[in-house]
Amino acid sequence: MNILDKFHHWRRKQRWNKQYKKGRWDSLQSEKEAKRYHQIIDYLKEYAPQTPTILDIGCGDGVLNQRMGDYEFSYFLGLDFSKESIKKAIAKEFRNSEFITADIIGYTPSRNFDVIVFNEAFYYIHDSEKEKVLNQMLDHLNPNGLIITSIYREGTGCWEYFKENTKLTELDFTTVTTDEELRYWKIGAYRKN
Repeated sequence: MNILDKFHHWRRKQRWNKQYKKGRWDSLQSEKEAKRYHQIIDYLKEYAPQTPTILDIGCGDGVLNQRMGDYEFSYFLGLDFSKESIKKAIAKEFRNSEFITADIIGYTPSRNFDVIVFNEAFYYIHDSEKEKVLNQMLDHLNPNGLIITSIYREGTGCWEYFKENTKLTELDFTTVTTDEELRYWKIGAYRKN
């Protein structure tokens, strides 16, 4: 990233911290958002191994973890670059879970995972960093591991990184709609070859 892109990236982080602090992202708890989270959980149930280890990139304040209910996993790591969202997630004291503030650009997991979820996060990664970030995460995905990607609306400039990657096989892909024409998500599940 050039210096201007780095500045905009930093500014986005500051804006999200402010928005999480003021409750702007509490809307992720809504029933409209629930449909998207349920699709992610359905993919977990269908394609992940029993009691998987999960990395949730873009975890916010832990909504995916909260929505998983009694779904069994052995370890859950939530990652977000908003320290305010992570404070909220930690306060919820989820079982078998840890939450950290980190920027996915330059982040190296300290362990491997069975499942990595790009939770409304991949399109925020600068184009010059997308391939590097995806490859870094693939290096920390167990053999036959699962990547689930949720992207708001079309996700232009994102899907080709998953669909054209020779290290991944697409298992499923769907569009989750709501009663609002412009509120929808595309969600894909991919197996590491």
